[in-house]
Amino acid sequence: MLRGSCLCGAVRYQVADGFQYAFNCHCGLCRRATGAACKPFAGIERAKLGLTQGEGDLLIYGGGDAHDARCRHCGSLLYSLVRDGAFVHVTLGTLLDSPLIRPSAHIFVGSKAPWHDIADTLPQYDQFP
Repeated sequence: MLRGSCLCGAVRYQVADGFQYAFNCHCGLCRRATGAACKPFAGIERAKLGLTQGEGDLLIYGGGDAHDARCRHCGSLLYSLVRDGAFVHVTLGTLLDSPLIRPSAHIFVGSKAPWHDIADTLPQYDQFP
């Protein structure tokens, strides 16, 4: 199991180190949600992530089967519920432990920030593969 936390430590979670995929997303929604050039995330079944502290400190933005979960105090984006509520996309920057998986590609590069140059050799896709 891996541990994760928001910036202020009010919300903590654990997640199995069994991610099915990991990407760097460059879509406009992820850029605005993170304030960064991309959102590095890893996807796993929803049931494999559990909060260990601060459930009442979550701020849910969106609907029941598709939303972002943030800390209501510091604003850290912890994960996004996706794929009709079946999966979570855990933001890799909130993990306290190092996962086995690494991002395998850049996605939605057709809408990447014009000021950002992708400098690695990972494959680049215009959509979610």
